[in-house]
Amino acid sequence: AGAMAAAAMVAAGGGDFSDLREIKKQLLSVAERSRERGLQHSGKWAAELAFALEPLPLSELPPPPVLTEEDARDLDAYTLAKSYFDLKEYDRAAYFLRGCKSQKAYFLYMYSRYLSGEKKKDDETVDSLGPLEKGQVKNEALRELRVELSKKHKAQELDGFGLYLYGVVLRKLDLVKEAIDVFVEAAHVLPLHWGAWLELCNLITDKEMLKFLSLPDTWMKEFFLAHIYTELQLIEEALQKYQSLIDAGFSKSTYIISQIAVAYHNIRDIDKALSIFNELRKQDPYRIENMDTFSNLLYVRSMKPELSYLAHNLCEIDKYRVETCCVIGNYYSLRSQHEKAALYFQRALKLNPRYLGAWTLMGHEYMEMKNTSAAIQAYRHAIEVNKRDYRAWYGLGQTYEILKMPFYCLYYYRRAHQLRPNDSRMLVALGECYEKLNQLVEAKKCYWRAYAVGDVEKMALVKLAKLHEQLNESEQAAQCYIKYIQDIYSCGEVVEHLEVSTAFRYLAQYYFKCKLWDEASACAQKCCAFNDTREEGKALLRQILQLRNQGETSSTDVAAPFFLPASLSASNTPTRRVSPLNLSSVTP
Repeated sequence: AGAMAAAAMVAAGGGDFSDLREIKKQLLSVAERSRERGLQHSGKWAAELAFALEPLPLSELPPPPVLTEEDARDLDAYTLAKSYFDLKEYDRAAYFLRGCKSQKAYFLYMYSRYLSGEKKKDDETVDSLGPLEKGQVKNEALRELRVELSKKHKAQELDGFGLYLYGVVLRKLDLVKEAIDVFVEAAHVLPLHWGAWLELCNLITDKEMLKFLSLPDTWMKEFFLAHIYTELQLIEEALQKYQSLIDAGFSKSTYIISQIAVAYHNIRDIDKALSIFNELRKQDPYRIENMDTFSNLLYVRSMKPELSYLAHNLCEIDKYRVETCCVIGNYYSLRSQHEKAALYFQRALKLNPRYLGAWTLMGHEYMEMKNTSAAIQAYRHAIEVNKRDYRAWYGLGQTYEILKMPFYCLYYYRRAHQLRPNDSRMLVALGECYEKLNQLVEAKKCYWRAYAVGDVEKMALVKLAKLHEQLNESEQAAQCYIKYIQDIYSCGEVVEHLEVSTAFRYLAQYYFKCKLWDEASACAQKCCAFNDTREEGKALLRQILQLRNQGETSSTDVAAPFFLPASLSASNTPTRRVSPLNLSSVTP
């Protein structure tokens, strides 16, 4: 009967959402089965999704699982052990489950032994070592568990949950290739168990690996793909998947809403992400998951009152949660109390040493405190936990930049750039590295690409222009400055005056050399608006006036390389329009 139930669950038809009632039944049933085995997170995930669907009438509720002869024999031991397990007395639970044959009791027996080892490992770690010395303590139970589970695996006696546990043991022993195979098998045998899919997500490092996996064709695969696309920074694809899941009938799912918010956070669409998080807080006010991501957004926007409110609010709900510690850490960091912030990130890591965000954020705090060696260690731990964390690679690049080690820098920025090919900050950082190493052609490519993908900090063109200046390529430099000025004025706010004035000063001198008096005087007048270029601007205007009075006519044989936006030229003189330079030689 157990096999029949499993077969029914495997038949969770392809990526087909036409029968939502059937899906709801499957979710309720797998939530119950996960809870029976102490897999709380998978149970919670299924229950949350089921809650987003319409309630079922009494006649359609899934029947209780049918018990086998073995289940009946182990029932007393299982019931007793499960009560100990729920009280986190893992060794005691395992003791009473020795020799149990039924699938459910056997799983709980192995899982209790695994968790007992993990708990001891974490206690060791917290007791003996500072927060930065993690890797030394091992879970002693893993090797024995692997031996026993692999025997069962060879004899094909493991059900979906057993395969999942075997995969986790393999992953903990760093046998990644074997672990991936086992998790794929687990997903085939029991496609409704979210835990196995999630473990797969953590082991897949790029899109290529994803192509070669043969995954079961069920509706669960859609959730998995959406999740992995978010992880691999393929945000467009992820958002499309989530949108189609919402259209399929999961519009009330808080899990999907939170994932969409995280996706927008990953592409730095801050306003969109903030509004979705605020919506999520209305629907699920006591939620703590993902609130650290929400606090990152508030931090980036320097929204002190909102961040303070969030920190107090989470503290009231549960102050010993990793996310709460991270939010409080962000709050102190925003108030520039970096020692206090680092303390809270350390507390988060004591609660969960594999918590990625806290390692990266702690690295940032050590950077602020100028403690580069601690920062490097923290970032390295973040990468150990998740090789896809571009912020940690980028942070390492920054630390080595402070230590004036440009070759190291280059390596880390490159890794960050591979993970975020369209993030202009990585490209500008790479360009600066190449410049320091005197590889100017490479630097030019990086700056041009940064401008092409949409420069967040509006710095790429100025850096490119200065490179052209160094190489005496005055025409290209002028082009870059003009594009830069157009960019700055088109977004309606004049950012840092320093670079704008530099651009006008260069252009004024450039037009002056080209004997284009109208353009030169327009730029020189603009220079007079800025403190640092005022005197040069006035001097240039006097020179132009002198030359004009001497009868020097404006040159016509030198083509103006571009044209200033009409709003900028002071005496709106019609300037000659020449097509912009062909920059194909500079593009990578």
